[in-house]
Amino acid sequence: MTGPTLDSIPVREVLGVSIHAVSMNECVALCENAISSREPLMVGVVNAAKLVKMRDDRLLRDSVLGADLIVADGQAVVWASRILGQALPGRVTGIDLFEALLELADRENLSVYLLGAAADVLDELVRTVGRRFPGARIAGRHDGYFSDDEAEPIAMEIAAQKPDMLFVGITTPKKELFLEAWGPKLDVAVCHGVGGSFDVMAGKTRRAPVLWQRLGIEWLWRVAQEPRRMWKRYLVTNSQFIVLVAREWIRIRRRGSRDPL
Repeated sequence: MTGPTLDSIPVREVLGVSIHAVSMNECVALCENAISSREPLMVGVVNAAKLVKMRDDRLLRDSVLGADLIVADGQAVVWASRILGQALPGRVTGIDLFEALLELADRENLSVYLLGAAADVLDELVRTVGRRFPGARIAGRHDGYFSDDEAEPIAMEIAAQKPDMLFVGITTPKKELFLEAWGPKLDVAVCHGVGGSFDVMAGKTRRAPVLWQRLGIEWLWRVAQEPRRMWKRYLVTNSQFIVLVAREWIRIRRRGSRDPL
């Protein structure tokens, strides 16, 4: 095994959640090592909204913290880490890691399973992967609209195909709960919950321009595309996140002022 190991990656704590201080290249290297050794690696991503939801949703919190590798998906999380003295090197977005791992599959002729999105979106995604990453082998696929009773047969189908990587394009918290429940039973080297990345890669939705991403206002782009569905979600969670970070910063300052010289 070459390159970084999980034990060699420093961990930072943001609002009570341990996040790996890892770069994109290190993430890909860890995934490549997991595939080579067939040692399962569950990748979890957190953004501001998820960190807020995790405080009130115990099942979501446990499923996220059950991941082997947890990375900062949102720029706001990176900024908060620096404000709180737990600096992360940068964000590793779910969609960027998804594309980087598809590039790895293309180079190494690895197999992938695609779980998520609507059937028509999934059809377009398969065509896109075949065109952009011809060396990647599609071991199987299934849309993301299934009931709890259907989860086990789907998991057994994935296990039967033995893909090198599983990408789950389902919304939070369903994807985290599916991966927590079935991930250890799938015999898949790398499991990565990619959220809405299937829709973006398939061309159903557009990703924010790079400048918007760098400014940390990718969420505003999503609101502009789907104002009725998104405005309240982001208004509430972003406000709560700011308050939580401010409170934590004050707590740290007060604790520091009481520490003896």
